[in-house]
Amino acid sequence: MFKYTVCFIKNNNDILMLNREKPPIMGVWNGVGGKIEKDESPDEGALREVFEETGIIVDNYFSKGTVSWKSSNGELDGIYVYLYEVSNNLKFETPKKTREGILDWKSIDWLLDPDNFGIADKVSQYLPVLLKEEDIYSLHYNKGKMFIV
Repeated sequence: MFKYTVCFIKNNNDILMLNREKPPIMGVWNGVGGKIEKDESPDEGALREVFEETGIIVDNYFSKGTVSWKSSNGELDGIYVYLYEVSNNLKFETPKKTREGILDWKSIDWLLDPDNFGIADKVSQYLPVLLKEEDIYSLHYNKGKMFIV
């Protein structure tokens, strides 16, 4: 079981992103998320983190999965990833300053632009998979490339 979640909230053609003000992944756009608490499932942790960081209550994920990689000591590490789709009538004004950083809606086209270096490493590779279709994915990152396993 991995220790962390990252969650993306989709509203039409935009995704709510967080520009973190502290390590890790400081200064780039990423989803919201964090550490899974003791006795909490990854799904429960993801829902809690979305609410704590945004105040948004989401119900079910559109797609989810795991992204894994080998750590510097050769052990398997990873994160649980979620894509939630919210109602078109959701009113969530951005940019919004939070204790974690700045929340803002970013267009899917901007996020998937191959020349965009403003998003967190790996996100540009696994987000297109999550957006592709409703499913549960297992992805592995190796030597700079993402593979569906």
